[in-house]
Amino acid sequence: MSLEGRACLVTGGTGGLGRAVVLALLRQGARVAVPYRGEAGWQALRGAAPHGDGLFGLAADMGSALDAARFADAAAAHFGRLDGVAALAGAYAGSGPVESAPPAEWDSLLQANLATAWATCRAALPHLLKQGGSVVTVSSRLAAEGGAGAAGYAVSKAAVLALTRVLALENAERGVRFNCVVPRTIDTPGNRAAMPGADASRWTSPEAIARVVLFLLSPESGAVTGAVVPVDQPGG
Repeated sequence: MSLEGRACLVTGGTGGLGRAVVLALLRQGARVAVPYRGEAGWQALRGAAPHGDGLFGLAADMGSALDAARFADAAAAHFGRLDGVAALAGAYAGSGPVESAPPAEWDSLLQANLATAWATCRAALPHLLKQGGSVVTVSSRLAAEGGAGAAGYAVSKAAVLALTRVLALENAERGVRFNCVVPRTIDTPGNRAAMPGADASRWTSPEAIARVVLFLLSPESGAVTGAVVPVDQPGG
């Protein structure tokens, strides 16, 4: 995939999926900007990076339109351009049926999943429009199937899917593509800890999803926009 020298912004880059995407991009010769909330996660990512000169990071709250704009501007200034975005930041919670789940859970999931995707795409778009580019978001199979006991998560991820389709339509003639990957359960340490009795053999590895994300960020997928891509097989 032709990613050598391209500048990409990856939200959620210190998490299970985001880390795999960041490291895969760096190995392909891309330069990567990562906003982070915790210093420890950022330092761990830096330590795992194959070459540190291609990695840029700043503390930022990407759920804030102001913070997201500041970070996107800083990343574009640092690299001289912005070619791609992987909007992967998000969270999961499922405390029970709608009538008993705490209202704070609903609000926090809309913020973590939808607001971060909206603010990130909005902030990056002016930079991407300068030379064209690609954006990849992440939804969930629960967006279509529903998730009993996890309304906030399912609804917020459905909204990410709708947002991606809107942005794809709005930018189809402007040279910026928007596509969405849709995993079921990702095989991360966090998910294994949260679901110790589940059969993880059917979960999808972050590395397998990362390969799809990289394809959608690359020029090889230049004819693809507005796509919803299921990525839910155990591929290694």
